[in-house]
Amino acid sequence: MRTPLHTATLLAAALALAACRTVPAPAPAPPAVPPAAGVPADDNLNAVLWMQRSMEYRAIAESVFRAAGERLDAALADPAWDALVPAERAAAGDAASLPPAIILDIDETALDNSAYQARLVVDGTEFADPAWDAWVGERKAIAVPGAVELTRAAAAKGITVFYVSNRSAGLTAATLENLRSAGLPVQHDGVFLGLGMQVPGCEQKGSGKTCRRQLVGRGHRVLMQFGDQLGDFAQPAANTAEQHAALHAEHRAWFGERWWVLPNPSYGSWEAAAFGGDWSLPRSERRARKREALRTDR
Repeated sequence: MRTPLHTATLLAAALALAACRTVPAPAPAPPAVPPAAGVPADDNLNAVLWMQRSMEYRAIAESVFRAAGERLDAALADPAWDALVPAERAAAGDAASLPPAIILDIDETALDNSAYQARLVVDGTEFADPAWDAWVGERKAIAVPGAVELTRAAAAKGITVFYVSNRSAGLTAATLENLRSAGLPVQHDGVFLGLGMQVPGCEQKGSGKTCRRQLVGRGHRVLMQFGDQLGDFAQPAANTAEQHAALHAEHRAWFGERWWVLPNPSYGSWEAAAFGGDWSLPRSERRARKREALRTDR
C-alpha cells in the first residue's frame, strides 16, 4: 500500500526528471520560394485569371446580357429605336420599316478566347496572327456567360443576330462552326462580317467596323450592339484616351440601353492608347509607358 509520503516522493522525482528533458525547438518555416529567375511580370496574368476563374466576371457578363434581354421588347415596339450613330444611319438609309437585328462583336463578347490568352501568359509570348489563326482553327472558344441566352431569345423574336468581328474574313468557316458549337444562333452564313470584307460604296481603313455596321443597317434596323471596346459601337476620331472619353461623353445615354459593354481587362484599344498605338516599341517600353499612364492622385 502506497502512503501519502511515498506518493509525494514519487511525484517530486517525476517533476525533477521532466525538468531535465530537452524540449525540441519548433521546426523552422520553409524558406520562401523566390520567383523563377528570368521570368518577367506579365501584365495579362491577373486579367486572364479573373476572366477564367472569378465568379464576378461571370456575374457581370450575365447581368449585361440579362438586362439587354429585358429591353428587347421595348426596342422592337419603337420604330424610332436604332443603335447606329446618326452618321452611320444616314449613310445606311432610313430604318423605320426594316426588319430588326442586333450586332455582336465576337471575341470576348460572344466567344471567350481566354484559353488562347492563357497560353500567351504561360509561354511568355505575345499575340501573333499565325498563332491566333491556329487557335481560331481549333474551334474551341466557349460562349461568354449569358450570350447564348440573349442571342437565342432575340432569334426567337424574329431578330437577326449579326456578328461584326475583326477576325479575318478568311476565318469564316471556322468561326461559324465555333459559334454553332458554342450554342450561338447562326441564322445564315452572311451573319458573320469579318475584317477584310468589301462593302460596296463604303471605304474603310484599318480595322474599323463602320462600313460593316452600315452594311447591316442597309437591310435592318439595329436594335442593340454588344462589344468589349468602344470601336464595336462607333469609330473614335483617333485611338487616344481623349477621343475615347469624347465618344463616351457624346453617347453616354446609349450605354445600358442600345449599347452593351462586356468587361475585357485582357486587351483592347485602351491598352494601345497608353503608348500611342506603337506596337513596334519593345515590350518593356510599352509596359513602362502603361505604368506612366497610371493615376496615383485619385
